[in-house]
Amino acid sequence: MAKKLVIKVTAGADAPERCSQAFTVAAVAVASGVEVSVWLTGESSWFALPGRAAEFELPHAAPLPDLIDSVLAAGRLTLCTQCAARRDITEKDVIEGVRIAGAQVFVQEALGDETQALVY
Repeated sequence: MAKKLVIKVTAGADAPERCSQAFTVAAVAVASGVEVSVWLTGESSWFALPGRAAEFELPHAAPLPDLIDSVLAAGRLTLCTQCAARRDITEKDVIEGVRIAGAQVFVQEALGDETQALVY
């Protein structure tokens, strides 16, 4: 079993089931003791901003703010540099604990030893 899980979330409110599944898998992995790194790209980038996850709704799914809190408590949450720039999001705008980093860092994490990468 991979000791680290890197999850790239490309979906947001535009594809709620895919988005929710990504964060659910991340939260379950964190709860299972797996080292987790979640990357926000595309429409999921908006969830790096305060209050945006609370606007997300999907019946029969765990609340997105709770899932994000789980990831932040024991994992890493990263906003893609280019995605942030396209949305005029800066480091001063994001919720505490979110970093902004680029493709080079993603590739480095995804290719690490004993790492599994998933894209939603």
